[in-house]
Amino acid sequence: MFEPLQKTTEELQKAGQANYDAVVRAYGEASKSFQAIGQELNDYTKSSFENATRAWEQLVEAKSLERALEIQTNYAKKAYENWTAEVSKIGEMYQAAASDAYKPFEKAFTKPVS
Repeated sequence: MFEPLQKTTEELQKAGQANYDAVVRAYGEASKSFQAIGQELNDYTKSSFENATRAWEQLVEAKSLERALEIQTNYAKKAYENWTAEVSKIGEMYQAAASDAYKPFEKAFTKPVS
């Protein structure tokens, strides 16, 4: 009489454990991904600051207005190119983070409970 109820309870416990395990794995993946994104943003910020400092030093040493405009134009162009590349890279990293965090759930939902 109690066997079907006991079997159902055991199946629910297994499913609950599988879901819990999926959440823990997803959290771990998301944590690693966000750390990588943070490091990437830190590296980009450091590089941008160094480039701006270098451009400022060149501007200070410029002997003519034309040279100063050339330095500023080159800096602005390079800064824009770097920024667009970084935005694209960070976007890809966020997309990968979402995909990696979803994988444990995908496995948990497709795995049959027995």
